[in-house]
Amino acid sequence: MAPTLTPTGETPRMNETMFGDLSGVREGLAKVEYLADDGIASVVFLAERLGKPVLIEGPAGTGKTELAKSVAAMSGARLIRLQCYEGLDEAKALYEWNYKKQLLRIQADRGVDAEHEDWVELQDDIFQDEFLLTRPLLEAISAQDKVVLLIDEVDRVEIETEALLLEILSDYQVSIPELGTIMASQIPLVFLTSNNTRELSEALKRRCLFLHIDYPDLEREKQIVLTKVAGISENLAEQIARVVRSIRQLELKKAPSVSETLDWARTLVLLGIENIDVEQAKETLHILLKYQSDIEKAAKELTVEA
Repeated sequence: MAPTLTPTGETPRMNETMFGDLSGVREGLAKVEYLADDGIASVVFLAERLGKPVLIEGPAGTGKTELAKSVAAMSGARLIRLQCYEGLDEAKALYEWNYKKQLLRIQADRGVDAEHEDWVELQDDIFQDEFLLTRPLLEAISAQDKVVLLIDEVDRVEIETEALLLEILSDYQVSIPELGTIMASQIPLVFLTSNNTRELSEALKRRCLFLHIDYPDLEREKQIVLTKVAGISENLAEQIARVVRSIRQLELKKAPSVSETLDWARTLVLLGIENIDVEQAKETLHILLKYQSDIEKAAKELTVEA
């Protein structure tokens, strides 16, 4: 869909309210199997009402990306995702021109009326919406339907790209020299995630509501396992949550994430294990941990506990 030009100076309208109240956020997320605590639910609720982006920080695998996906699912909004990486530039994040299609148009026009070619008219012709390739940021800005924009792992981009994000999230508009200014007709609900690989700018942080998602407490992780893993008993889910919690307290290269907890739980269910003993835990630690040194350290601690 081609982006819509909006006169500069007009203010993007707020979205129609997605959530009735704070409890509605928690209930809605629970329906799409995301178990949110009060802190998470309140930030999502306020972000939607205030029209502000949410910066989510925390260890990898704690549900930061999943939160944005779940909010889109519960609200019926379209999810647009920008996966950040080192070297991401404006052409991949915002827009670029379809040069091949432009060249074909130029060749076609020259073939039809080469003697009376007017470069100004040709330039006006090839810099139109039909030649514009929208990338995630422009797509979110120009969307007419409800949108959740996920800017994933924003800490991986360079300072210059971060400045571009800040500019767009401040005014929700994009200036394209050949077309003019494209301003959002409605403010998208924006989530930025960070694994803290580098410090983000104070300017970007000021623009956002802040949410830190850490590893869940024992009871919440148990409920996550019960919700996500089919056929698991409450007894086994509690044992898994307790073992994972004890392993995370060790000095590891990489502590097990929630997704790895779920993989381990599914493994134990498939193996028909109902009560975890030391040997069973040691034999399946490679599902939970990803470094040999971590596996050896955890196995030693499990032996000592036995």
